Amino acid sequence: MHWAERIANQLIVNHPERQTFVCASGISPSGSVHIGNFREIVTTAFVAKALRRAGKEVRFIFSWDDFDRFRKVPKHVDPAFGQYIGMPYSQVPCPYCCHASYAAHFEAEFEQALRAFEIEPEFIYQCREYQSHRYNPAILHALRHREDIYDILMSFKTGESFAADRAAFYPVSVYCIQCGKDDTTIEHFDGSAENVVYSCKCGHTDIVSIPQASNIKLHWKIDWPMRWNMEQVVFEPGGRDHSSETGSYNVAAVISERIFGNPLPMYEPYEFISIKGSYSKMSSSSGHNYTPDDLLNIYAPENILFLFAKYQPNAAFHIGLDEDVLRNYAEFERYAAGVHAGTLTGDLADALKLSLLSGSTGTSPSFSQVSSLLPLINFDRGLLRDILTKNGEESDEHQLLLTADRAEHWIRNWMPHKLITVNPSPNLAYYHSLDAAELKWLRTLCTLLRNCELDETQRMTQIYAICHHEDKKTMRTQQKRLFTIIYQLVLSADEGPRLPMLIQAAGTDRMLSLLDL
Repeated sequence: MHWAERIANQLIVNHPERQTFVCASGISPSGSVHIGNFREIVTTAFVAKALRRAGKEVRFIFSWDDFDRFRKVPKHVDPAFGQYIGMPYSQVPCPYCCHASYAAHFEAEFEQALRAFEIEPEFIYQCREYQSHRYNPAILHALRHREDIYDILMSFKTGESFAADRAAFYPVSVYCIQCGKDDTTIEHFDGSAENVVYSCKCGHTDIVSIPQASNIKLHWKIDWPMRWNMEQVVFEPGGRDHSSETGSYNVAAVISERIFGNPLPMYEPYEFISIKGSYSKMSSSSGHNYTPDDLLNIYAPENILFLFAKYQPNAAFHIGLDEDVLRNYAEFERYAAGVHAGTLTGDLADALKLSLLSGSTGTSPSFSQVSSLLPLINFDRGLLRDILTKNGEESDEHQLLLTADRAEHWIRNWMPHKLITVNPSPNLAYYHSLDAAELKWLRTLCTLLRNCELDETQRMTQIYAICHHEDKKTMRTQQKRLFTIIYQLVLSADEGPRLPMLIQAAGTDRMLSLLDL
């Protein structure tokens, strides 16, 4: 049973009377949302999909924590934005002057990427929620129980608790009305008048009525369980940093039960994803990351979803945009063929089915074949289609163009050494390094290339027979050697597209000019 189905089944058992299952995830728009953050939402999306398949009604919510403070200027943002540190993301200007705010820019960027995966949650913008006064009763409740919250927080710490610290603790931040930043200190809370007095480093002092406030925010470990209660969440995943013994989830769990009187949602911790060759955590601020758009330029959405679906959430994995792309495509194509033929069952089949988009009926060409052919034909899409069709590789025209676009982007931006072309002149030095038997193979090959009466199947059968040997292992070794020789003389590479496609891409006359020396 796939892990998403296991979670869905457990939720159904845990909530037999529930009509609607609320599954949640959320991220702060601190910068471009990277593929590590993507695991947050895709984990929830798979569980929501499994619940719907089980016939349940699902409310899939995604919270943009855009009322969080702007903490650090990302690498690709103007350093002058340091002046806005301490303001909520929703109040910081758009760094590229194309959206209403900093938050709106990165929210729109990620939401557009999600549509490619057919992930369409109900987006909740926390700035709007806080400023609508919807959370104000919960804020007041937390302030009335601030000393209890302090005790809970301290129970997860090793430091000593002091009465003065307990009395001075407030579970909220206040954004200054004057400067817009949270460089504030709460001086006093009046429970009877239901207000707080704060002072700001900018010199401003004010009294805020909590029921009418639009500039007060709960601290994260109180905000999270408050929202569980507000939205009646039954499932939410969380990253490894939230999942330790003293991490945010365990703290929030106690606050949820003791302060808000709310049962805990089912929680699924997930591991971080790393960039291949790096041990650093992906980060929006450092620019050390891949975004969903980075991957969508190379992979089909289904391939990306499968990368996440095939691993248990608590399993770490890395993503590389090197030769791993070919391996990942080949794996997906092999498993998809197995599912279609009914020969692949079990968790991998379930993972692949969860990854498919609606209406995924068009057949896609082999990414490996497309990426090996394109440079040889100067990225000509029409010629590519003709060669694939002649070799019996039928594919949907739209899918063919998408695959070609992804392959070209991958080669030009990540694998420039694959920009191989047919050799402009014979490689005489390599040719003369061949032994007598290998030269005899080449002469026989050239004879077959000149024989216009052979169709492709007949020609390839006879090419494989060039290296015939009674010992099958020896024959396979010799066949591999022959193909290496061909690719070296034609492409100066050890491998390339399938030989029939190479012949069509280069042309028979050009092949002969490089092989018949």
